[in-house]
Amino acid sequence: MSTVQAVWNGTVIARSDDTVVVENNHYFPRSSVDESLLAPSDTTSVCPWKGTASYASLVVDGQTNTDAMWFYPEPKEKAEMVRDRVAFWKGVQVSEV
Repeated sequence: MSTVQAVWNGTVIARSDDTVVVENNHYFPRSSVDESLLAPSDTTSVCPWKGTASYASLVVDGQTNTDAMWFYPEPKEKAEMVRDRVAFWKGVQVSEV
């Protein structure tokens, strides 16, 4: 498997050779994320088959990308493959390296 990374504002947020692709989104292991770049968020959303998603914002070089990372703390049974994994959007570039 190839290595995939998530980059925003010129900074690598996450990098792993163990992503899971669900609905065209790479879900990175939580352990592969640079936690120092995250800011907590109270935002949630609900997916009918994955469950309730929680969000975090990215803070890089003084700029904030609000709710750019999401994850499922308690995914539904059919979405168990995304447990302890995170995905990105809002301009975060996810690509193979």
